[in-house]
Amino acid sequence: MYKIDRTGYGFKLTFSDFIQADEMKKWVGEATTVLAGAPAKFGIFVDMRELKPLPPEAQAEMQVGQKLFKEKGMERSVVIVNSGITKMQFQRIAKETGIYNWERYIDASSVSNWEQIGVDWISRGVDPDQ
Repeated sequence: MYKIDRTGYGFKLTFSDFIQADEMKKWVGEATTVLAGAPAKFGIFVDMRELKPLPPEAQAEMQVGQKLFKEKGMERSVVIVNSGITKMQFQRIAKETGIYNWERYIDASSVSNWEQIGVDWISRGVDPDQ
């Protein structure tokens, strides 16, 4: 399952459960439509706490989506995870798509104020890795 919400800083994306390639492709299509009206610069908050690892075909579609968001004006992105496997998978995908330098990862299982930390990165550039 996925969800795209507009926010004051840009967009909040929520991914959960097992997502196959066809559903990820549907997400890319919906994101294309939503991004047509996006501001020139925006942030992305990605909640993946409930997402299971993606199969290779779905990973390929995720890469298409990540590139799309960057091309349309994404300045910063934060990814919230509850799994080391998911974190490693998405760090690798971000490196492959070229967005790694603008993306930060927060493990919600080890930080209680993960949402505020993520919003601070997106909205004010407060780097959680520093």
